[in-house]
Amino acid sequence: MTHPLSIFVLMVVALLVPPTWATSRGGFHDIAPKGIRVDLFHVDYGGNFTKLELLQRAIKRGKHRLERLKAGDVLAADDGSDELQAPVHAGNGEFLINLSIGTPTVPFSAIVDTGSDLIWTQCKPCTSCYNQPTPIFDPSKSSSYSNLPCSSSLCKALPTSTCSPDCEYLYAYGDYSTTQGVLASETFTFGSKITVPHIGFGCGDDNEGKGFSQGAGLVGLGWGPLSLISQLGAGKFSYCLTSLDDSKTSPLFFGSTASFGKGLKVGSTPLIKNPSQPTFYYLSLEGITVGGTLLSIPKSTFALKDDGSGGLIIDSGTSITYLEEVGYKLVRKAFVSQVQLEEADASSTGLDLCFSLPSDASTVEVPKLVFHFNGADLDLPAENYMILDSSTGLLCLTIMDSTGMSIFGNFQQQNLQFVYDLQKETLSFAPVQCDQL
Repeated sequence: MTHPLSIFVLMVVALLVPPTWATSRGGFHDIAPKGIRVDLFHVDYGGNFTKLELLQRAIKRGKHRLERLKAGDVLAADDGSDELQAPVHAGNGEFLINLSIGTPTVPFSAIVDTGSDLIWTQCKPCTSCYNQPTPIFDPSKSSSYSNLPCSSSLCKALPTSTCSPDCEYLYAYGDYSTTQGVLASETFTFGSKITVPHIGFGCGDDNEGKGFSQGAGLVGLGWGPLSLISQLGAGKFSYCLTSLDDSKTSPLFFGSTASFGKGLKVGSTPLIKNPSQPTFYYLSLEGITVGGTLLSIPKSTFALKDDGSGGLIIDSGTSITYLEEVGYKLVRKAFVSQVQLEEADASSTGLDLCFSLPSDASTVEVPKLVFHFNGADLDLPAENYMILDSSTGLLCLTIMDSTGMSIFGNFQQQNLQFVYDLQKETLSFAPVQCDQL
């Protein structure tokens, strides 16, 4: 079984329908009755890059992220003391969101990351801050700002905190970037009409590393209590990522707007919690089919182990899919045997498996790729796992190997709507043209 994959892509220009805004009801931020929609844009938005170059940049950004996620490292404070030691989180997402903070509002952009929880931005006075594209937030000029006490539930939810006397935090990310400061409460504004008060966030006055220079902080969408989705009390969220080289934004929904349209073929699989990694959204991957062949991957390959290792997470901030080595080798072998093209040197691409395209080719047949999750099969379109580069004449598989953890990346998620229902603990998905939502 094969998919036709066109060498030349026709760019279709469409009007982006303006988002429907809703107003928060406040309280514990239960926005479910009306919902929220915001738009995401890729961190390389506006850059003059080919699709392969965009992917190469994303893979480079995610290299340390992957390694640190698997290692479960702990980062100590710079001064060598034992006062603050922070477990390493994902960080370095691939998508940005525009929002505002404070009263009066100060606009900024932040990385959106399903692989971490903390919401934070850089704050004055900065002892160490990186250059950001918007003014740094000055809490002394906001009438809605307040520090959170150490007795607050959000302070207690921090993986690393101290009291002196306010709740101080250290949060570390996979590329060795860190944010350190005071946990505070502030009003956040999404778009121009959605105002949500009393959001707990990190007011970072010591932020180091190169991982966040595209924006002015980060918005965590993980499963933990510090994340935006948890603080909103929305119960569910949804996103639909446009193609990597698409200039259109990707919609992100919270609450009642996080739902599917009519007539879609929706699959649903359980979300699995890992007490050792409570932020991540784990899925049960039970098998993989390439072409018409169900691969003989041992069932234990992608299983979450009792000690918290292994398993497969779905992650918006990791560019491509990384499969446990045993499973990946069988996937690779199947593609080599089924793609009727000569294998090429892939070292220049940052990927592992590439094929040489005939100079006169306009289309090429590639094997179908199906991920068999518990309760649902995800039949990926060819453009979600193969990438064509006409300048080099290469056709490459956008999946690589890993050890210790598998990740279902955002390249594989293009033009699929995903709904995370945290109450039912399910992930549902359906093929959708994301720029038309």
